[in-house]
Amino acid sequence: MQNHNNTSGESPPSTEMETTQHPWYFEVSQLLTQAATLCIQHGLDVDAYMSGAWAAYVEARPGMRSQLEEMHLRDQLEELRKLGRIGQA
Repeated sequence: MQNHNNTSGESPPSTEMETTQHPWYFEVSQLLTQAATLCIQHGLDVDAYMSGAWAAYVEARPGMRSQLEEMHLRDQLEELRKLGRIGQA
């Protein structure tokens, strides 16, 4: 699956200097750490944690779910074309 999460063209900060220029990044890191700690304390497995985090991310971005569904459908159609199960227009 392709990574289409960062459509702003901005990559996450990788150094301390960049982190101070992006205070949101530090806050996000802290919140994710807190969420992971809570999940561990309550026995939630990593797959459920990742699935929940991904679902929250997708829901927070209007239109992303439909964009992902469309991409998935296009991939399925392309695979069917390669297998010769449907024609190409």
